[in-house]
Order: sequence, then structure tokens, then C-alpha cells
Amino acid sequence: MAFRPLHDRVLVRRIEAAERSAGGIIIPDNAREKPQEGEVVAAGSGVRADDGSVTPLDLKAGDRILFGKWSGTEVKLDGEDLIIMKESDVLGILG
Repeated sequence: MAFRPLHDRVLVRRIEAAERSAGGIIIPDNAREKPQEGEVVAAGSGVRADDGSVTPLDLKAGDRILFGKWSGTEVKLDGEDLIIMKESDVLGILG
């Protein structure tokens, strides 16, 4: 993929939710919520300050993250559904 996010943005692949609940009940597609967990595919160079210095991002490609339910902009690149969001929309990095 030849896409690189700019500045403080990251490109995220949503990790699919389980089709069964913890009790073994099958959840139909229309009742499933969008997962709030994803994997960083690419990250921008960082935030540029007023004096021209660049502060690098805390995220890097391969990090598993949690993000808000309505965070980012959904895009389709190379036939794959991805999300572009700012680093500030990310709630945290998983293990």
C-alpha cells in the first residue's frame, strides 16, 4: 500500500468482533456493534509546532489500539476498509 498519513494522523485497520458472545450465543451481523479495537497500519511523522520542530507520534505500525466509537474517517484503500484518525482520538495502546 502506497499511503502515508500526514502529521499527527494514523491509518488503522479495524479488528473484527467475535461472532459469538461469551456464553456461546451467535450474534447476527445487523446486531453487532463496530469494534473499537484496531491495528495501526501506518503513522504520520508527528505534530509540527509553531517554531517548526516536529514532535514524533507515540504510535507506530503494528500497535494494537483502542479508539472511540465515532472516531476517524472511514476510507477504502486497495479494496480494504480502513480508518484515518488523529493520534488524539486513540484512547490507548493494548499490551
